Amino acid sequence: MTRIFNDPSDFAEEALAGFCDVHSGLVRQVPGGAVRRHRPTQPKVAVLAGGGSGHYPAFAGLIGTGLADGAVVGNIFTSPSAQQAYSVAKAADSGAGVVFAYGNYAGDVMNFRLASERLAAEGLRVENVLVTDDVASAPPSESEKRRGVAGDFTVFKVMGAAAEAGASLSDVVRLGRKANELTRSIGTAFHGCTFPGADAPLFTLPEKQMGLGLGIHGEPGLFDTALPSARELGQELVSRLLAETPHDAGRRIAVILNGLGSTKHEELFVLWLTVAPLLRAAGYTLVMPEVGELVTSLDMAGVSLTITWLDQELETLWTAPAETPAYRRGTTTHPAGEPSGEHMTNDMADMEMFDAGDTSRSYAGNCVAALDAARAALHGAEKKLGELDAIAGDGDHGRGMVRGIDAAHAAATAANSRGAGAGAVLVAAGDAWADKAGGTSGVLWGAGLRAFGESLGNERAPVALELAAALRCFSTRIVDLGKAEVGDKTMVDALIPFTETFCRLVEEGAGPDLGWAQAAAQATAAAEATAALRPRKGRARPLAEKSVGTVDPGATSLAMIFSVAGPHLAAVRQPAGARS
Repeated sequence: MTRIFNDPSDFAEEALAGFCDVHSGLVRQVPGGAVRRHRPTQPKVAVLAGGGSGHYPAFAGLIGTGLADGAVVGNIFTSPSAQQAYSVAKAADSGAGVVFAYGNYAGDVMNFRLASERLAAEGLRVENVLVTDDVASAPPSESEKRRGVAGDFTVFKVMGAAAEAGASLSDVVRLGRKANELTRSIGTAFHGCTFPGADAPLFTLPEKQMGLGLGIHGEPGLFDTALPSARELGQELVSRLLAETPHDAGRRIAVILNGLGSTKHEELFVLWLTVAPLLRAAGYTLVMPEVGELVTSLDMAGVSLTITWLDQELETLWTAPAETPAYRRGTTTHPAGEPSGEHMTNDMADMEMFDAGDTSRSYAGNCVAALDAARAALHGAEKKLGELDAIAGDGDHGRGMVRGIDAAHAAATAANSRGAGAGAVLVAAGDAWADKAGGTSGVLWGAGLRAFGESLGNERAPVALELAAALRCFSTRIVDLGKAEVGDKTMVDALIPFTETFCRLVEEGAGPDLGWAQAAAQATAAAEATAALRPRKGRARPLAEKSVGTVDPGATSLAMIFSVAGPHLAAVRQPAGARS
């Protein structure tokens, strides 16, 4: 278990602050993560690794010469927000462009791409490289759907070495994608990991069983099997990876035998005694193999094997020197650049005053009250939502929703106190939710609330039809961003029935309070019906069968929020002749 913590919700932030203090000669903390302490002497491509906390030394431990220029660090097992990615990129950019490198998870993809759009709009050259090495998460025919696991390290190492050597942005991206295409990983778990403050692991296995195909976010394996001997385990891992040898692959390979958190080095060395001979017997030369912890999963007991097939170009970069807080290879030339300046904050936003109509300001109070009701409901359901998410996901949904609603409520309250109208209050809430919650649900709720607020505006309180239009904007933004459909077993399964029911009833002349109550009932029923569905999106997709029989946590939390928000948001003027 994770035993050393203060407030569990502060664990990731405190861990990052402690790391940056210990390694202050190499890194400095900035909003959203950390960057190198010293800026380059001349412009170079900034390679930015990113993802959630709980994977040390990924991601911040890999900042340094020959590897990453910075790391964007989210909460435990939660993607960083777009704002975090933007802030780290601005701090790390030295004029040659930035490239985000991260595992292929829905929340990471959405947040990093939103940050990239914002950076590009400001004139900064920016690219993204996704890692898709986990052979257990999708078949070869759908390799673009695979998630990123320990292969992250190989891709980061290649890109970092290329950038250090002065490669252009396009070349760094090309080499990162090339390394990813030639990298395969497979893992197994013996015991689940436990969040700080939690009294039980995210998943358990029967005694003397292992879960094959685990993810690095605590996702259980694709299937359970009897615990093998070290020799049998090595044979299983090697055979599965060699079965996916890339076409025209070379005979020289980089190999990583990676511990997931509580598997000791001695155990890994015993396993290596099977892995290495099998690879050599297959005709491969092992180039600077790594055995140890490079991409972990809190205190998970488990191991993964990664192979990258090398050509001369990739081998040069794989073997190049690197020096970071957690990883050293060879001898690097320390940069002579000046220490990078401390991040300057702009407090003007905190002092912003708002121009709004009186009735909009009054309705803004309703919006804050709705968020307060949602906050109470989510805090009460945090454990339940986490347990639902742990069935086939990473168990972070409850915690992520609580962090999001807390930030949204605080931002909305602050904006309301400065005279903001309803639109500005909801925009502030959405931006804060996306920034603090992270993950897929964070970016979706944040973007949805922003669209809701932009539709309402700040001139006057909405009438029923205007509230319906704002809800359509909320729904459309979430669907467009997340690309989910009804039946995919996501929050959309509750969102669409709610939106369609409310808008139809209001357009037919029903009062907004009656329309909202009936729509909330539809959303709740739709959320309960997701128990029969197999997930087709997100981290639960690879574990679809495990999810059958359990309701979707995202649909459940959305129905819960709409149910308690109704008395506040639906308190608007009714159209003439409306029935209540």
